[in-house]
Amino acid sequence: MTTPRGRNPSPRAAVRYTVSVLSAHAHLFAITLSVPSPAKNQRVSLPVWIPGSYLVREFSQHLQQLRAWQGGQPVDLKQLDKHRWQVNCVAGKPLELRYEVHAFDASVRTAFLDATRGFFNATSLCLQVLGQEDEPHALEIERGPATENWQVATGLTPHRVDAEGFGQYRARDYDELADCPVEMGRFWSGQFMAGGVPHRFVVSGAGAWVDSAKLLEDTRRICETQIAFWHGKGGEKPPFDRYVFMLYASGDGYGGLEHRNSTALICQRSDLPRQRATGEKPAALKATDGYTTLLGLISHEYFHTWNVKRLRPAEFARYDYDAENHTELLWFFEGFTSYYDDLVLRRAGLIDEACYLQLVAKTLNQVRQTPGRLVQTVAQASFDAWVKYYRIGENTPNATVSYYTKGALVALCLDLVLRAEGHTSLDAVMRELWQRCKGGPMREADLLRALKRLGKRSFEGEIAAWVHSTAELPLPSLLQEAGAKVTHEKAPLAQQLGLRVAEVNGSVVLKNVLRGGAAEAAGMAPGDEWIGIEFVASKRGAAPEAWRIHKLDEVAELRGTRTDLTAVVSRDRRILHCSLAWPTESQTVRLAVGDAARLAPWLAE
Repeated sequence: MTTPRGRNPSPRAAVRYTVSVLSAHAHLFAITLSVPSPAKNQRVSLPVWIPGSYLVREFSQHLQQLRAWQGGQPVDLKQLDKHRWQVNCVAGKPLELRYEVHAFDASVRTAFLDATRGFFNATSLCLQVLGQEDEPHALEIERGPATENWQVATGLTPHRVDAEGFGQYRARDYDELADCPVEMGRFWSGQFMAGGVPHRFVVSGAGAWVDSAKLLEDTRRICETQIAFWHGKGGEKPPFDRYVFMLYASGDGYGGLEHRNSTALICQRSDLPRQRATGEKPAALKATDGYTTLLGLISHEYFHTWNVKRLRPAEFARYDYDAENHTELLWFFEGFTSYYDDLVLRRAGLIDEACYLQLVAKTLNQVRQTPGRLVQTVAQASFDAWVKYYRIGENTPNATVSYYTKGALVALCLDLVLRAEGHTSLDAVMRELWQRCKGGPMREADLLRALKRLGKRSFEGEIAAWVHSTAELPLPSLLQEAGAKVTHEKAPLAQQLGLRVAEVNGSVVLKNVLRGGAAEAAGMAPGDEWIGIEFVASKRGAAPEAWRIHKLDEVAELRGTRTDLTAVVSRDRRILHCSLAWPTESQTVRLAVGDAARLAPWLAE
């Protein structure tokens, strides 16, 4: 969040919140907001979005039963718009507001409550007291019958808390309160030291089969590697005095949200490491392993501790919680973080060179398979995140490009060029930016200055071509020069046809029809159920062939060498026949270790 304002929390908070469980089965939190010295006709508001997740989510939709008292007497409230209210109170006399919030979103962005677990971000529960956002804030988490045997984990500073974490916490201001999510429940908890700072890791929703020791050790190695990256081995301590990982293991979920001294994470239970039998050796991690994906997520969110939570776009110098906060720099803050998340796994010794290069190839192919890369620059994609990236629809891959994946490839291009020219590396550029911007707001011009100073020349041409145009990135040649072996292989059938599909219960449903592909030329559309295929008779007088399909791969098996067929689809319960011309074979990139000695300075630095 915003840079601390150089003062410690006051012993007496100006704004106080008390959060309790009203009904776990109804998923209701009860909140009491106390304002010792309100303004006349005090206004309050609930944020419409949460920093790090660039979409207006309208958290006020879940707020209900808002009431106010002053001097023990009810006070009228007037709703001003979708998320702001005015309290008809007098100035300087203690004011109390009470309300409820329905919490049943298990994502990292909002709030969740049931009989087994509670989680919330203050942006979902805590009304801002307008005009007092910069004053000290207190949050009290109350015990109750529904929270018996529960624990609490949060990055907030404890003030008066019991052994399980219930009690009062302090924040310098509303920004800090909003930046510290709270996890509640019966969770597993472990600790380790990294960079001389205590780190806590809590896991909810998992079973006793989890290899918690491995999870802790692997996370510690990630943290130590990143702290050394930013501050040098044996250098200064990281810019926080404690850190909390909060991981929720679910049946089917994935995601993370960064904070200044904590992160909220979600993974599938199957992605967690399992305890091994005595004497059983751990297998090397593969690019396709769920645990590799989880470690990459942990690495990504931890890297954000520096890159976006402190070093951040100038537009984020102070968040506006009432509206979209646009920036063209998400390609840097999310994309460069995405570049380093897997690279850190390699440098920490958690994956080998071959696995890392497979992950790079996956990202490269994802971008190459997105027609939107030729429509929108990655800078434009950053600015439009609010209306495109976070509002995914059937046309999304045709209209936009991911600032995560293409931004990561821009970082890779820069790193390989800088290393090839022999003056510096992207690692050094990142540290230069940290020092130049004093761990605070930055602009693209700051990146260009750092590149020029360390790289001994201007990189304006590269940034213009790779960030502000839709030109293809020169990665295959750069990777080959760096020591990777670049080959090509036949693309999956869906990619060849220009499709993204879902195969469910014997049905092939089209999720996306990609621009310029064979499926689009045939007139197929998102939402179609691909029922079968037909072929014209091969001999005069013979009956035409018609086949039902249950999986996409059956299309290739049934067509043989024929190049023309008819796709039979169901659209809005109508049966349509689409003439499909079989496309020429397309390919994907495959990366492997070529010259290990040339790769080493990059992958093992």
